[in-house]
Amino acid sequence: MWQVIARSLCRASSRGWQRRLPWPSAGPSPAPAAPQRCSPARTHRMTSARSLSSMAPSVRLSPATRSLFDEPLAITVQGLSPRQQVTLRTSLQDETGELFQACARYQAGDDGELDLARCPALPGGSFSGLEPMGLLWALQPQKPFRRLVKRDVQSPFVLQLEVFEGHGEPPGRLLAQAQHERAFLRDRVRRVPVREGRIRATLFLPPGNGPFPGIIDLYGTGGGLPEYRACLLANYGFSVLALAFYGYEDLPKEMKEFCLEYFEEAVNYMLQHTQVKGPGIGLLGISKGGDLCISMASFLKGITATALINGSVANVGAVLRYKDITIPPLGVNAKRIKVNKSGIADIVDVLNNPLEGPDRQSFIPLENAECRFLFIVGQDDHNWKSEFFAVEGSKRLQAHGKEKPEIVCYPGAGHYIEPPFFPMCAASMHLLVGKPVVWGGEPKAHCEAQIDAWQRIQAFFYKHLMGEPSGAPSKL
Repeated sequence: MWQVIARSLCRASSRGWQRRLPWPSAGPSPAPAAPQRCSPARTHRMTSARSLSSMAPSVRLSPATRSLFDEPLAITVQGLSPRQQVTLRTSLQDETGELFQACARYQAGDDGELDLARCPALPGGSFSGLEPMGLLWALQPQKPFRRLVKRDVQSPFVLQLEVFEGHGEPPGRLLAQAQHERAFLRDRVRRVPVREGRIRATLFLPPGNGPFPGIIDLYGTGGGLPEYRACLLANYGFSVLALAFYGYEDLPKEMKEFCLEYFEEAVNYMLQHTQVKGPGIGLLGISKGGDLCISMASFLKGITATALINGSVANVGAVLRYKDITIPPLGVNAKRIKVNKSGIADIVDVLNNPLEGPDRQSFIPLENAECRFLFIVGQDDHNWKSEFFAVEGSKRLQAHGKEKPEIVCYPGAGHYIEPPFFPMCAASMHLLVGKPVVWGGEPKAHCEAQIDAWQRIQAFFYKHLMGEPSGAPSKL
């Protein structure tokens, strides 16, 4: 009935968010692993190894100094001794000074080279196995309940990579280090603050004369104006409007009531923009932004394609009004909150069933929409039952003669499915609940879901906004 994306999982050996990096907890070191032959055998192997071992170790990155955050990064360490054991550590500070780190244990090849694309990480670090990007997706906060977000997309994150001798706790001396910038804006992508009428937003425009397929991007209950997903999408040839809807400048401070006329103003702004290709635009929303996108598609004109990441088909959290129509929020039962010994809440069962009793009034009439839908679902979402919402939305559409939406489910993925290589947030503060909540997910599976979903979202919009089935456009 819907498509399920399943992948084989290589579970990280240290998957708990509570782990305080950079080094594993105290305890006996594991027995040395069997030598990993990471380089092909060559007749001059030993000669080459002696030559490399006489060099000072160094880190080689590709791209060398700067890459987009959603791009892969190749990491190689050269100049090590044959089969030398080393520990690699990555560090990144966000704009508030919060530190995120990951570490992994490796053994160089016979030639003294360590290529993360060919050498598996050994047990004892943040992850194990062949994970070329593990040192990025396994980054975890050094303080609990922090989530990595980018607040200023005009500046890059600076990634620090260090190579230490041995697998001790802590390991030995520093052998090599390097820095790398992880950027969000490609050169010549334009960032345009929008303050027209009531609209509080930022528009990202690809280089060139356009017009380009247009998308409005909405985040969730955190409020404010997150821009990082919108600007990353613009790198691929879309005109993207990151739209704030509360908790920003002169917009409402709390999430109590939303008027759809505000969002209609944003839709009309995009439809009339000379750099936006008509006749319709796309909507992209995650969490609360997802059900707002469904409401927009259900009541407003000019919507061609709507993609939802762990969204709800019922109105959640606040009253929604449009002209003489009022949709109440889905009811909740706080008694269904489960709190563990660490004080972290699991709220997956808090919402009522929108198919029962008076809560049926909260079900958004998405059968009125004149657009195609894509549901991205993390099957380990602990914020709410995203898969249930997607399936019920599909049933409702088909019962009214509409086309079946595309549903893509990811086993092991949690609530915050972000662009590629954002580390999974297992738990953080929830503004509406007032305490930390668990979001779900397993780090490796969640990472794979983000990579795949990012491509599917682009392909979905490119197909339905450009009318071409060839998939996502290349980067500019």
